[in-house]
Amino acid sequence: MKVPFTWKVTGWFMIGWSAEFPPGEVRPLHYFGEDLVAYRGADGAVHVLTGHCRHLGAHIGHGGKVVGDCVECPFHGWRWGPDGRNKHIPGENRVNKVLTLRSYPVQEQNGCVFLWHQPDGRPPSWSMPDILGLFPDLQTDPTAFYRPYPEFSRKAEREPVHPQVVLENGPDSAHFRYVHRATVTPRMLDWHVAEHTWNFLTGWPDVRSDDPDAMALRIHAQMFGLGGSISAFEGSARHRLIFACTPVDDESSDLFYSIWWPKLPGDDSDVPPPEVRQRVEKQYLITVWDDLSIWRYQRYVEHPALSAQDAKPYLSLRKWATQFYDIPA
Repeated sequence: MKVPFTWKVTGWFMIGWSAEFPPGEVRPLHYFGEDLVAYRGADGAVHVLTGHCRHLGAHIGHGGKVVGDCVECPFHGWRWGPDGRNKHIPGENRVNKVLTLRSYPVQEQNGCVFLWHQPDGRPPSWSMPDILGLFPDLQTDPTAFYRPYPEFSRKAEREPVHPQVVLENGPDSAHFRYVHRATVTPRMLDWHVAEHTWNFLTGWPDVRSDDPDAMALRIHAQMFGLGGSISAFEGSARHRLIFACTPVDDESSDLFYSIWWPKLPGDDSDVPPPEVRQRVEKQYLITVWDDLSIWRYQRYVEHPALSAQDAKPYLSLRKWATQFYDIPA
């Protein structure tokens, strides 16, 4: 997908689920055109560094190992700390203070792992919002939901989709009928920009009511930069979800989708029962693949002919998005 803006976007981007980063394991990653290495140190935190050792260029993510809070290169045993600095050189009583690896800020919450990316390496200018605490008027207790991973999580790898295109689905109400086979067209009830977030409230009209303002379902959503959106459902459904998109290179992205589904009354287990898994899979998890069937072959249109109800929020989102491009296309 060719777009008139860079794929090296600034913001928080999802790189996986907590369970994919167990203690003591090293994992290679590739995002924003860079080879990376991720590991969970003895401190319990996930750390992400440039993937290639500054000694002779070996990829630490392939065969490296965790030693304390450091990651050790499989080639000659050089160790690198969470800050990217050299901490140990075998056979020597010194470290190399000149060579460093780039260290990426990481936030982990509610079973998801996020990386801060800024092309020039500048530190985070805002914090990643709390997925379950974002809408405090709705359910926020993590124990009230089944675990999102692995049952209610999906990942699509190396898809030809830019993060902004994913978010432009938010103010696009007309596509639900044709892409998701919806029998009711949703309405944008409210939307506003707040610095790095684009917030909106969508309503699904109640067809059983004569009141045109009666809604069977309301979806509260916030886009946390171009990294993705967090949604809370109120009404006929009461779950939370995150839909995230992270550039792999200048042509493709990985997409992450997780749902926090409310537990059945009296169920204390974190593992969803089969009947719940079947319902969520059939009604909600499938929507990612519906959208991908369009995005994979879509051409980006800079000046689209928008419907009257979608024009203002759609153009607002595109204007808001420009703040996350710190380098030209």
